[in-house]
Amino acid sequence: MSIEKFVKAIPKAELHVHIEGTLEPELMFKIAARNNILLQYQSVEELKMAYKFNNLQSFLDIYYAGAKVLITEPDFYELTRAYLEKAHSQNVLHVEIMFDPQTHTNRGIEFKTVISGISRALTEAQTEWGITSNLIMCFLRHLSEDDAIKTFEMALNYKDLIFAVGLDSSEKGHPPSKFQRVFEMALKEGFKTVAHAGEEGPADYVWEALDLLKVSRIDHGNNSLNDDNLIQKLIGQQIPLTVCPLSNLKLKVVTDLKMHPLKKMLEAGLLATVNSDDPSYFGGYINENFLSVAEALNLSKQEIALLAINSFKASFLEETSKQEMIEKVQEFFENS
Repeated sequence: MSIEKFVKAIPKAELHVHIEGTLEPELMFKIAARNNILLQYQSVEELKMAYKFNNLQSFLDIYYAGAKVLITEPDFYELTRAYLEKAHSQNVLHVEIMFDPQTHTNRGIEFKTVISGISRALTEAQTEWGITSNLIMCFLRHLSEDDAIKTFEMALNYKDLIFAVGLDSSEKGHPPSKFQRVFEMALKEGFKTVAHAGEEGPADYVWEALDLLKVSRIDHGNNSLNDDNLIQKLIGQQIPLTVCPLSNLKLKVVTDLKMHPLKKMLEAGLLATVNSDDPSYFGGYINENFLSVAEALNLSKQEIALLAINSFKASFLEETSKQEMIEKVQEFFENS
């Protein structure tokens, strides 16, 4: 079996995907027309041409502009449904989806509108395809902690629909420590915590996320490799890293996938996983990320299988479900 067929067929989980970042240009234009919103781009092709990013901020500018088309509950449902169809086609059995309520509530969209649309699609996906899911509500780190606390208080009305809270958006100049209070509130309410750290920010931000926000896993975490003590902590406690290769390439975190640290992470014993981050903007969903990095780093089938196993190990699934999923990967590997 070729590496391409192997990657396409292996069971996997996705743990780092922003639902707003799955908004394909065609769907953006469709929803914009439905909501009578005029986009600054004349066509899908022109919009795609704008997807040339110099850094995280240049991407975020277009990302937030695109999210403005999302107004109604059916918009959020259709967005999420489209991603889940893609995930199902790529043999993703479990997803942990991030959403940014502040991107919408700060435009006057009700929290209920956002979460109802997303949740309806997640429920359907489990019924139709057996895809299990957890929803992660992220705070935008370029906004104030007070704004995050207001959002958190809104979210408590929908506590049964949200599994974890996270931290995303512009990393530079916005350390995890800025959000210590709201994360303490979340932990007290029983939510799991995750945070973007060490993508553009330093290894110190990863330490802050672990020590102050008490996160269960680190989103990205590339710059963890600059700190030997941190590496030992991540390995010793098996704290997962949700790595996003094509995102790192598009945002110039790495200049060439051949220089991507993923293989080094695996060789060191880190619990690294492969994810798509914002796939409609970065040129590929989870399989495209696997294939691109497998080719660039010459990954073996065994290493790809390890990454798939890691995706379930690093998930928030119950232990029995984790084991069932890991056994599926092992069985696939042995029979391939």
